[in-house]
Amino acid sequence: MSNELFSVKGKVALVTGAGSGLGERFAKVLAENGASVVCVARRIENLERVAKEIEQAGGRAIAVAGDVLDRKSIIEAFEKAESTFGVVNVLVNCAGIQAMVDTLAMEDDQFTTVMDINVNGIWRTAQICAQRLVSANQAGSIINIASILGVQARPGSANYCASKAAVLHMTKSMALDLIGNNIRVNAMAPGYIETELTRWWLQTEEGQAAKARLPIGRFGALEELDGPLLLLASDASSYMTGTTLTVDAGHSTKISE
Repeated sequence: MSNELFSVKGKVALVTGAGSGLGERFAKVLAENGASVVCVARRIENLERVAKEIEQAGGRAIAVAGDVLDRKSIIEAFEKAESTFGVVNVLVNCAGIQAMVDTLAMEDDQFTTVMDINVNGIWRTAQICAQRLVSANQAGSIINIASILGVQARPGSANYCASKAAVLHMTKSMALDLIGNNIRVNAMAPGYIETELTRWWLQTEEGQAAKARLPIGRFGALEELDGPLLLLASDASSYMTGTTLTVDAGHSTKISE
């Protein structure tokens, strides 16, 4: 088996939500493994930091401000990617939000905003990517970042759970639509992963209680998503589409006690 099996050398990757958390990690991992990376998010200052750190480490990256709710800005991000590196053939749809509110107290906008960003934003960005790949007659891989809360539910998260469940099913349908164009669409559903954005909650009493219930007895580390990401982004997953990789150390398979 070739040691290039999981290589992304020569690929052009666009990562949304690349200014922090999972998106930042994914952008850096893809760059470290040879991809040219386009970092996209709303806050350009964070993106410029990430792109600079990638370049300082010997990678290739640019920062492009873009809002997944704004089709024009996402099209412009793809155009900038193409003029700089070439056609985007790996998309990592990582932009997303979470707003924990009990069902009885949730306002309409607290539900619809989460759905707009987590579902409509992923659909819009994936569609634009796929359309441009088809126009260029190129193959590609689209990776939609979901969550184990799309598989199992948690109180106070009806909006988020609904959005991530929608992403999982949307991924399957997109995969069927695009398989004839040699475009693969898969999802990744991480469990509790410790990042700078989640660390505060994981350290609370509720978070520590959640950790105690995990089969593995600890939260996941960012680097434990590197392998699944490279699998889906590389040609190693050439026979995979419509699949969800659940990366949670058995969390979603365990019946709550």
